Amino acid sequence: MPDTPKPVTTLELLRMKERKERIVMLTCYDALFARLLDPTVDILLVGDSVNQVLAGEETTLSATLDQMIYHTRMVRRGASHALVVCDLPFLTYQVSPTDAVRNAGRVLKETGCQGVKLEGGRTMAPTVRTLVDIGIPVMGHLGLTPQSVNALGGYRVQGRDDAAVQRIKDDAKALEDAGAFAVVLELLPTAVAAEVTALLSVPTIGIGAGPACDGQVLVLHDMLGLNDRFSAKFLKKYASLAGDVRTAAEAYAADVRSGRYPDPDHSFAK
Repeated sequence: MPDTPKPVTTLELLRMKERKERIVMLTCYDALFARLLDPTVDILLVGDSVNQVLAGEETTLSATLDQMIYHTRMVRRGASHALVVCDLPFLTYQVSPTDAVRNAGRVLKETGCQGVKLEGGRTMAPTVRTLVDIGIPVMGHLGLTPQSVNALGGYRVQGRDDAAVQRIKDDAKALEDAGAFAVVLELLPTAVAAEVTALLSVPTIGIGAGPACDGQVLVLHDMLGLNDRFSAKFLKKYASLAGDVRTAAEAYAADVRSGRYPDPDHSFAK
């Protein structure tokens, strides 16, 4: 039998950056997909994107802590190799470091995941430091931050002028100094993401931020072509499963309505 891959740790991610090994991250929301993805990916992110992908909401803003805990617990059950990270939803960490400790601590305690992700730079650095100091690993998130979509004026590429680039670099350095083990960079020009990646000793994980990041992440259902209502310049679809699902459902429905299913091969004689 092949050797079982060793569990990925936050320290191993740092070593991967040092060795210039690209880090693979995908979102995941349940145990079945976690089991399928686990041998292949390095990080499974239980993103608050679940609020859009599975719950059908317009944004991530109404995601709840209970919702995130529920899905993260499922993912953790299906993963033994990949590092599992849970998004902290809107207003579970922004109010105060005390709130962040209570909510992030609950996530780790009730799910068994190995880290949390939060959005924001210098303003969130004290909260990151507080969490890290009590043993809660934190992944940062800069650029397009979906929980701030209303303040940013929509889902737009960030860092397009010198002042914005400097803010992003300062934010990234503040997160690293506060102890974040990695930083997601979303919707940034390639050159800006490259500068941030070179600036940091911790890994960067890009989504719509070009090839220079230390790793990449996509939303699983987008990557698989299950969410056929979403398209973006940065998205490469590696399958077209929405069509396969429709075709299978239509074949099943036709068999049921015609009486072809269940047939003797799929029935019990005694």
